[in-house]
Amino acid sequence: MTRIRSTNPRPRLRVLPTTALTAAALLALTACGGGTQSSSSPGAKTLSLAISATPNSFDPAQINDGQSAYVWSAVYDTLLYTDNKGELRPNAAESWEYSADGLTLTLKLHRGMTFSSGAAVNSAAVKATMDRTIATPGSQQALLVSVKSVEAPDPTTVVLNLKRRDGSLLSNLSMAAGVIGDPATLTKKSTALDPVGSGPYVLDKSTVTGSTYVLKRREDYWNAKAYPFRTVTVKVIADPTAAFNALQAGQINAGSASPEYAPKLKAAGFRTTLVKATAVANLVLADRTGSVLKPLGDTRVRQAINMAFDRTKISQQLLKGVAQPTLQVFNPQGRAYDPALDKTYPFDPTAAKKLLAEAGYPNGFSVTMPSFVFIKTFEPTVTQALGDIGIKVKWTSVPVQNLFSAITSKKYPMFLFIDGMSTTAREAANNFSPSGFLNVFRSTDPELTKLLDRAQSELDPAKAATAYREVDAFAVKQAWNAPISFLGQNWTAKGVEYLGNGTNVNCTIRAFGVNG
Repeated sequence: MTRIRSTNPRPRLRVLPTTALTAAALLALTACGGGTQSSSSPGAKTLSLAISATPNSFDPAQINDGQSAYVWSAVYDTLLYTDNKGELRPNAAESWEYSADGLTLTLKLHRGMTFSSGAAVNSAAVKATMDRTIATPGSQQALLVSVKSVEAPDPTTVVLNLKRRDGSLLSNLSMAAGVIGDPATLTKKSTALDPVGSGPYVLDKSTVTGSTYVLKRREDYWNAKAYPFRTVTVKVIADPTAAFNALQAGQINAGSASPEYAPKLKAAGFRTTLVKATAVANLVLADRTGSVLKPLGDTRVRQAINMAFDRTKISQQLLKGVAQPTLQVFNPQGRAYDPALDKTYPFDPTAAKKLLAEAGYPNGFSVTMPSFVFIKTFEPTVTQALGDIGIKVKWTSVPVQNLFSAITSKKYPMFLFIDGMSTTAREAANNFSPSGFLNVFRSTDPELTKLLDRAQSELDPAKAATAYREVDAFAVKQAWNAPISFLGQNWTAKGVEYLGNGTNVNCTIRAFGVNG
């Protein structure tokens, strides 16, 4: 068998608002720019942090990636984990091997692991959890679509038989798709709120579901030294001003702060770390064949739209400098991102109007787009920029709970979306695969299909990176979207240390260490 460690990622959906706009709104659905384990020995320190929305469930088949992972990843072990440099590392699985043809993945588990109930964490538990996730509709089901069957030939060996090579599978196993649940309680209703866990912490009785999650470290956990905090408290605070007040009052010692609050927090002794890209503000040009809005079927029109935005001004003034202009949907810390591509479409309304005229639209056209609460501050800027080249925008208010149905309805040929940074394979699949969440009109192209197939089946990280860069170049030059800016995030902490830099997109308490 050939040992292959892949850092390639997985298709993942998350939305995030700009920190400069609403700071915390919808952060619970997005990537985090997390970190690695602390080298500090376990002590009596407490980590208290804020997230912006309640974890949806602790049922392994239903849990979401995003900020809720600060809670569930403390309760459950995953087979692998991603360190501060974005590299896959052993976790519950101490090693893994692919077969020469890439169609069999064998994982070896640590011995002596236990659930919080005292029952053994073994290959049977992994199989039971994964079989159920594969069979149960939910947010993780699609991430294991390449798995044909799961075997547990002995207590410490798990064998995944695959339908096809899947370069994103290992990364999937480092997040929600790789959690290990307790077979005895997987289907019990209590699991959704108070699960038997395989991870380093248990939910304390003082937990108030939907408000405050208190996690106590398990001293019998096999890798307790990787977790320096005996107690972790996660508070749900949706309002950014309330989160700022909680930081000032000492109710939490870590959180994401809007730029305008940074000077006060710094004066109060907080340390601020800027993660430059946790999400991308992306104008999705979804109807690429022009089936609903004919002009979008012309590449020149989509290119003209890209030339309508003064991205530098938007990043500096609207987004308060906690942003980075871009034409790409791929994480700038990832392997697909190419800085040179951001020069493809300069801000040039005159040239944009000329392209529209060449495409047969000298007077522009009109379009209706959905208005979500987390893009409200963007809307005037988008309306003006597109209006300046002759495209008249009408916004239709859509409640955030109807976001997914609105986007996938094909009612809107283009829409503004804030998408959390993910791993390269997930970003590619989300935006460009025929089944991708943001590819709502199921756009395809023979050249792109070939590039995606090559990238997604490649197990060698370097070769996959090359293929994904070609996917990126195709998408930018064919103007499949009109990204505007990467959105940053200020992590603020006092008494604890934030270890992340944006390379790791997973939300984990391993992103924090004991200060000093």
